[in-house]
Amino acid sequence: MNILVINAGSSSIKYQVINMDDESVIAKGQIERIGIPGSKLTHKPGSGEPFVLETDMPDHVAGMQHLLAALTDEKHGVVKSLDDIHAVGHRVLHGGSKFSASVVIDDAVKQAIEEYIPLGPLHNPANLMGIKACEKVMPGTPQVAVFDTAFHQTMPPKAFMYALPYECYTDLKIRRYGFHGTSHRYVSKRVADFLGVPASALKTVTCHLGNGSSISAVDGGKCVDTSMGLTPLEGVPMGTRSGNLDPAIIQFIMQRTGKSIDEVNNMLNKESGLLGLTGVTSDMRDVTAAANDGNERAQLAIDMLVYAIKKYIGGYAAAMNGLDCLVFTAGIGENMAHIRRRVCADMDFLGIKLDEAKNEHRGGDFVISADDSKVKVVVIETNEELAIARETLDLVK
Repeated sequence: MNILVINAGSSSIKYQVINMDDESVIAKGQIERIGIPGSKLTHKPGSGEPFVLETDMPDHVAGMQHLLAALTDEKHGVVKSLDDIHAVGHRVLHGGSKFSASVVIDDAVKQAIEEYIPLGPLHNPANLMGIKACEKVMPGTPQVAVFDTAFHQTMPPKAFMYALPYECYTDLKIRRYGFHGTSHRYVSKRVADFLGVPASALKTVTCHLGNGSSISAVDGGKCVDTSMGLTPLEGVPMGTRSGNLDPAIIQFIMQRTGKSIDEVNNMLNKESGLLGLTGVTSDMRDVTAAANDGNERAQLAIDMLVYAIKKYIGGYAAAMNGLDCLVFTAGIGENMAHIRRRVCADMDFLGIKLDEAKNEHRGGDFVISADDSKVKVVVIETNEELAIARETLDLVK
């Protein structure tokens, strides 16, 4: 069975086609600048050479038409016809508290995705456009919504509630939802399989560290807490997001600078984090290089990120009454040995002991803790596309 995985943005579509018989990626690519001059499709068939198409794509329907044409093209296609695409799995950012699992898309699901646009104003409209575009160009093909928030719906009220007037929860649906759920679900299950231990027997902290970062506490295979909140802004410092801060800071900035609420919100989401602290870059590779060259602000940004991660690990170990496994994943987590080393330093009181040589390894899934470490520390390559494809297969097979 071939499954098309779609991640639709406001002006983009990223995709993979996965053959679920052996879980191999037979094609992948992306469309950029939809509705903007300079639209471009970059398509890579399996191990073949990339194919690039530059043509106007006024909307997501046009983008999907070109995408499907590339998949079925005689030269660089990977399937004979659209009948060989058996289902479509969509990454959807926000499913609110209504969806604790992936679902086959119908009119009620689309309506719910639309209802949650106020909670995911940047992503849910784009996700919905991707779904509707697929419906138009692939009528009758089953489609599945895989929600970024679903894995975190097992959190208890003491973890997902905010100490606001209760009406903020009942009337406005303000609560902690959490994000990166597809990644946290995938790596928490994968590490159990990798270690040969049932997920139900593990207390795990999963650290998804990239341009956007979140930490989750997973007890017995279920999420019991996570660092992101109502939006992806809460938690540790990120590439351009501030992470946790005193909410009174927002009013203070507005009063002292004359900035509007939208301008401050843009600052917190797009001008803060590593970028705001360094004044130079949001990319941890460049931040690391600058710190190594003596840039004190870059070093401060690294120090703050490491400190925040350590606090979450310690807090979640306390919340779960123990810790069996610590997982690093995503761009920074998988590739930055110095960040992993600093996060694990001075954590021996929790039973975390790093093996310096193992920590320098790159690629694949691997253990980086010492043989006598009470807590297993593991690097797991996340694969959200495969996770979406598996969820889709389970619902449509």
